[in-house]
Amino acid sequence: MGACLSSSKVSGSASNNPPAAAAAKHSPPVARYRAPHGPSQQQQKKNPPQLRIREKAANNNNISNNNNNNNNKNINNRNQNHQNHRRQGGGIPCGKSTDFGYAKDFDDHYVLGKLLGHGQFGYTYVATDKTTGDRFAVKKIDKNKMVLPIAVEDVKREVKILKALTGHENVVQFYDAFEDDSYVYIVMELCEGGELLDRILAKKDSRYTEKDAAVVVRQMLKVAAECHLHGLVHRDMKPENFLFKSAREDSPLKATDFGLSDFIKPGKKFQDIVGSAYYVAPEVLKRKSGPESDVWSIGVITYILLCGRRPFWDKTEDGIFKEVLRNKPDFRRKPWPTITHSAKDFVKKLLVKDPRARLTAAQALCM
Repeated sequence: MGACLSSSKVSGSASNNPPAAAAAKHSPPVARYRAPHGPSQQQQKKNPPQLRIREKAANNNNISNNNNNNNNKNINNRNQNHQNHRRQGGGIPCGKSTDFGYAKDFDDHYVLGKLLGHGQFGYTYVATDKTTGDRFAVKKIDKNKMVLPIAVEDVKREVKILKALTGHENVVQFYDAFEDDSYVYIVMELCEGGELLDRILAKKDSRYTEKDAAVVVRQMLKVAAECHLHGLVHRDMKPENFLFKSAREDSPLKATDFGLSDFIKPGKKFQDIVGSAYYVAPEVLKRKSGPESDVWSIGVITYILLCGRRPFWDKTEDGIFKEVLRNKPDFRRKPWPTITHSAKDFVKKLLVKDPRARLTAAQALCM
């Protein structure tokens, strides 16, 4: 892939389309379902009202502008069904009556500190190891909010996924899982370098050079290839779901938020619609998706990195879906004429609408 993205500087004037980075900041979820637990580290910002205000201001495709509020929800039809069941349910929450099989002595090992953020089902904190003084990120998930068995399964699945991927240099590391009568605790690597999205926005014109983009894209492809090797599909790859370990320019990138991820058997397809609208693959919208959808999402991110705009944009979620299904990305507008042919060709091969003809993550890494 290094040969595809050269070290030439990405330049050119801004377009009428909302800058990709901004677009990414709150991309319309495609039916996004978040597993019943606290937010991932990159989402732990406590200013949602401000974000909503900024979203409304976006009226073009530049990533530096946020899209309107209705297009920034994660798409997840599974979540809608779950919420309907919650309203109908009663009695003791399934989570309260479940023994997850995790260690019961969290308080003997860690002390919770600063609150990083909170979500629908729990909180994420900085935690300190009482013995070593090392710091971690801990998701504290409320068992009372795990009303149905599917909620318990979601937590167990995320822990299973984190365990399966532990050791990969570009995945947030999993260390342990604990529980007590009221909560499940997931102990993970603490990443303090911010989101990939924020790095994009900090760049001149919200664009990366080809050389710098190649470094980022290679790390994302390595994550996808590792997931697919384990029969796993991330299903929500976007700049907000990649964190930098530290604030250093050469900090490694870490994939996080596996709340939508799931295992899939060879030859099988997912039939639900999940993800985030700007990054969703055509086959997801057709309810016939697999590992190839992760590669499409990385293709969208690569396009954004190189030109600062989203390849598919509209003011409404339905409009975005129509763009994804029917139209091709624009490679004529500035700065694309200044970008190398090999880089453009590489992006085009990631954004082939037919998943059978699209590059796999492993193939893309070899280019």
